[in-house]
Amino acid sequence: MKKYILIRMYFSVCCGRTSTAYIERKQAVMKQLSDKDFTKSHALLRESNRCMVGGVSSPVRAFNSVGGRPFLAESGKGSRLRDVDGNEYIDYVLSWGPLAMGHAYPAVVEAVQKAMESGSSFGVTNESEIRLAERIAAQFKSIDLVRFVNSGTEAVMSAVRLARAFVGCDYVVKVEGGYHGHSDSMLVKAGSGLAARGIPNSPGVPNDTTKTTIVIPYNDLNAAKEVFDECGDDIACLIIEPLPGNMGLVLPDSGYLEGLRQLTKWSGSLLIFDEVMSGFRAHIPGAQQRYKVKPDITILGKVIGGGLPVGAYGGPAEIMAMMAPEGPVYQAGTLSGNPLAMAAGIATLDALLQEGVFASMESRMLDLCKGIKDAAKETGVPVYQTRVGSMGCTFFNESGVGNYSDAASSNTETYAKFFWGMLRRGVYLPPSQFETYFMSAAHTDADIDKTLQAACDTLKDL
Repeated sequence: MKKYILIRMYFSVCCGRTSTAYIERKQAVMKQLSDKDFTKSHALLRESNRCMVGGVSSPVRAFNSVGGRPFLAESGKGSRLRDVDGNEYIDYVLSWGPLAMGHAYPAVVEAVQKAMESGSSFGVTNESEIRLAERIAAQFKSIDLVRFVNSGTEAVMSAVRLARAFVGCDYVVKVEGGYHGHSDSMLVKAGSGLAARGIPNSPGVPNDTTKTTIVIPYNDLNAAKEVFDECGDDIACLIIEPLPGNMGLVLPDSGYLEGLRQLTKWSGSLLIFDEVMSGFRAHIPGAQQRYKVKPDITILGKVIGGGLPVGAYGGPAEIMAMMAPEGPVYQAGTLSGNPLAMAAGIATLDALLQEGVFASMESRMLDLCKGIKDAAKETGVPVYQTRVGSMGCTFFNESGVGNYSDAASSNTETYAKFFWGMLRRGVYLPPSQFETYFMSAAHTDADIDKTLQAACDTLKDL
């Protein structure tokens, strides 16, 4: 019991909830938003805190990174999100990426409704699984066979198990700040020393679970070489987001991903690209196509579910044949290949892959990011802007951002003020400096113009 109380106290201090600065920031935020009515949102939040942990189902939804209290969503349509108090926002979070065609895209709604009429779950293979798998394999040169699961976390967990079985080794290399879901072996941070064994960064994760995870800095090919020189014979795989999106959007240096590909081939390890976020976002079909690097296993999610829960992993037939029922590696899921998620994914990809759709999204994201950067320069606010495909991020950072340490040096207080200023002006950005924002096919030139005007006005107030 004493240990539990100490842990609670530790997290209270780390989150700043008991600090004067946190209270002052929260008061300032609420004063700034006094012209918006959040009465119903805040009343529902009080109810949610009585029956849900922290009042939310996922931590970032609590808005702790930006202070203040979150709004509650009521509905979405196209590029707009509406809260329960009737406030409307141009949405660049888009459920954290999957809504490439926007909220309630008619073809997706129709497909899900039609699928529901036939049944919500069967527990046996259905044709929609085959059709979505065909579409994915047709787009990715690295994928022959696909296995569907229910989330990115589950896909990562299964892909790492597959890699360990195929190679016959236990060690996994990951990048500091790279997020691969919340399975125990992936919840690690870098320890002291270049090739430190993983140190759990969440209570409840045993040290033994992460001792076979090695953490290296992103964009540091020399660090990766040292690890593979020392431990190459014991490494099953290197797993990486080719475009890390949970330390903000960070771009790879020229030659970095190619270098990792060479290292893994040299050691006989597998290269796993976690494209849960970058798949059909960085490029068509993903970052591996944009940077011309072919991984051994690809992990997907987000867009291929069109807003419904789904994850997938795939690769060459030789590797994937290790999975049961063809091979000895076990993984199962009652709701995997759920017909509603498959229908939503098919409708989304069919729309997104139409000629000119992705190019239009990419062009608008370019306009948005360039406009924010120009506005920041005019107002004298230091920012570092990143963008690729339909993904973008604005770091409040005076220097470049090439890895987790760089991202962590960003001014989170300034980002919090920027977030709330934009929200007050009808624009919803991620409630954390260390997240990525997204464009949808539903966003219009008028949306971009309104967003940039809001950015200009907000930056002037910082």
